[in-house]
Amino acid sequence: MTLPHHPVDPALVGDASFTTRPGDDDSLYGTATMEGPRTAEVRTYQTFRIRYQTGKLGLDDTGSVRIAFRFISDAGFLQTTDPTAPNYVTATSSGEGRLQLKYDRNGGQRPWNEVLTVYQSGGYLKPGETIEITIGDTTGGSPGLLMPTFLDSGRVFRVMADVQATGVHVPVSGEPLFVTVIPGPVARHLAVLPTLRRPGQPFHLGLKAEDRWGNPTGQGPRRFAVEATLPVAGLPDSIDFAPESGAMTLEGLTCDSEGELHIKFTDETGQVVKAGPLMIANREAVHYWGDLHGQTGETVGTNIAEYYFDFARNKSFLDVTSHQGNDFQITDKFWKRLNEITAEANDPGRFTVLPGYEWSGNTAVGGDHNVFYMEEGAPIYRCSHALVADRSDAANDAHTLTDLYKKFEQEPTETVMYAHVGGRYANIFFDHDPRFEAAVEMHSAWGSFEWILTDGFPMRRRVGVVCNSDGHKGRPGSSYPGASVFGAYGGLTCFVTPDNTRAGIFEAIRRRHTYGTTGPRVFIDVAAQLPEGGTLFLRNPDAIADTATESVQRCTMGDIVKVNGTTAEIDVTVKAPAGIVSLELRDATTVLKRLRPYGQADLGDRIRVMWSGAEYRGRGRNTNWRGRADFKGARIDRFERVNRLNHEQTLDQTGSAAVVWNGVTTGNMMGFDTWLSADTGATLEIMTNLGNMSLALDQIGIEPTVMDAGGLARELRVQRLPDAPLPREITLSETVNIRDTGDTPLWICATFEDGNQAWTSPIYLFRD
Repeated sequence: MTLPHHPVDPALVGDASFTTRPGDDDSLYGTATMEGPRTAEVRTYQTFRIRYQTGKLGLDDTGSVRIAFRFISDAGFLQTTDPTAPNYVTATSSGEGRLQLKYDRNGGQRPWNEVLTVYQSGGYLKPGETIEITIGDTTGGSPGLLMPTFLDSGRVFRVMADVQATGVHVPVSGEPLFVTVIPGPVARHLAVLPTLRRPGQPFHLGLKAEDRWGNPTGQGPRRFAVEATLPVAGLPDSIDFAPESGAMTLEGLTCDSEGELHIKFTDETGQVVKAGPLMIANREAVHYWGDLHGQTGETVGTNIAEYYFDFARNKSFLDVTSHQGNDFQITDKFWKRLNEITAEANDPGRFTVLPGYEWSGNTAVGGDHNVFYMEEGAPIYRCSHALVADRSDAANDAHTLTDLYKKFEQEPTETVMYAHVGGRYANIFFDHDPRFEAAVEMHSAWGSFEWILTDGFPMRRRVGVVCNSDGHKGRPGSSYPGASVFGAYGGLTCFVTPDNTRAGIFEAIRRRHTYGTTGPRVFIDVAAQLPEGGTLFLRNPDAIADTATESVQRCTMGDIVKVNGTTAEIDVTVKAPAGIVSLELRDATTVLKRLRPYGQADLGDRIRVMWSGAEYRGRGRNTNWRGRADFKGARIDRFERVNRLNHEQTLDQTGSAAVVWNGVTTGNMMGFDTWLSADTGATLEIMTNLGNMSLALDQIGIEPTVMDAGGLARELRVQRLPDAPLPREITLSETVNIRDTGDTPLWICATFEDGNQAWTSPIYLFRD
């Protein structure tokens, strides 16, 4: 499915703005037309002229015309003061009086938060007179209006009029005014494989071209020679890559023998694209990758739901997905349509789609939670009808998380939930029902949040770890932040289960057989050997006291086991598409062992500087980092950015011995590597808005030097690394003592050379 060229059907969008209006005759309010391009490439400058003609009532003195945009956008912010700068707006009138312009990024009602209002004053307009608004006026030297960084089937210019100066703006009639935002030229190619399959089990290989901002793009055909490290049935020797959608999938590939599969694509210019590792092994449970959290233009996001599911399967190459619109904006009409779409998209064995929604209650009464149903047709239990005008099913509302649990007790459809950190964060202290809430979302496009897991350890919460995107741009599985308020790339969850069906995915969630990453597909295997055995609970005994049990000598991530002995032997294997900086084995919040695939003797002249963290847990968590690093007595021979996701944020080498930056972290990390030539006595001086550091270069070693910057896990770290790319595989074996009382939750955190991370669900071992 290519990007459609039309806006979201407004009949499906929850929008409670217009409960009153002067009359039902649309001709009272006037009409609007637009001149300008109907398609525009991402991050280009454009000009649009909107001509509003008054209706039967004219436009009274102090009345106004308003143009509203969806606030989920990183298009240029409009301005009315500098005719030479980008995004300049002007307005003229054919009638008497004067016009006053006001722009407010958050002046409207969700999802139309961004508003430009043109006020009429000093006179009135008669029926048939006009106001012409030029958005991106270039006549004074402005380059025009800056387009968003992401694809949009219909970026709507919603024209409304307050013809009687009451403050009530009513949409005017006419054709929908919108521009379709299309991708730019190819910046890179990506190839994607799963991480674990059995011999002879089919798998798929995805190949995609992306523009600079991560959009799939058909701009640029390429011919690739294909090589594989294992024999792969169905894999061609070469591929002519030129899909209009920017992505293609090779289905039904198989490997008959066990081993580690990597696939290399080489084009005619010598450019190499790699996929893997994919482990082929005789395992009962294998890996299926999913992003189960995102929404579209029918609620607060972008693009249509049909395109969302197509993107998940055919452009992000996911195995599992779900749509998670804010419940208070999901109309009955859209809920019905969404259930139809999920039923159509669900393809057992190949592509599992779970029906669901985001229960979006305020943090004080539970906070955001993702709800997943096994089957279509279940009711939606909203936290409120905030943006749903039809109150006929208001009795179904669950205003608190406790109310929601009570609703699910009466609901025959099988249900599981995640605790989510978004605009509102989940309040795990308010209530928790382990029959339903099986996992916490540790990473999304909002950032990284280890605290959502670790806060629960003292309360003996036994939940799994998942990562998703909460993408609002209709790109599940490939959710780049662009230049918007989102500060991180969306995450992925690996479901460890025998089969890719709704029942199989539900079982993985309930058994906590999941791990999450900040985006890459990483192979992780965790096992605990129990020398004296133990009793494995197939369900959380906190939820089901008489749950079935098994006697085991071995268990894995997510398992809840009452052990007979006092120790466990933990074995971990990680194979990644990027180098590994460190692997940590943790007992609750204590790091039992930190392992690196390199030693002191391997260190070279590479100095890594990274910053991370957030302001606090709530909606305004973004931390702005502004800083400068000066290498005194040294010269930068090579400079590489690490995890700079917004190309318009400053992170640059200046001169031969300095780096400057101005960027954002939201719990995640970013930074840079420098390869240096240094004199004796060289130093590193770092000045930031959150603190300073001064280090002798010869004192920077394998262990990071850390500056605490306050806030929430906010810090600056400096360490030395080997000059060469880091190894991509690591194993860990460790004997762990089990506490006499309470749980011993054992979990893994892996940090990679490209700034990504991965976390496993804890193994919950206990003796009492």
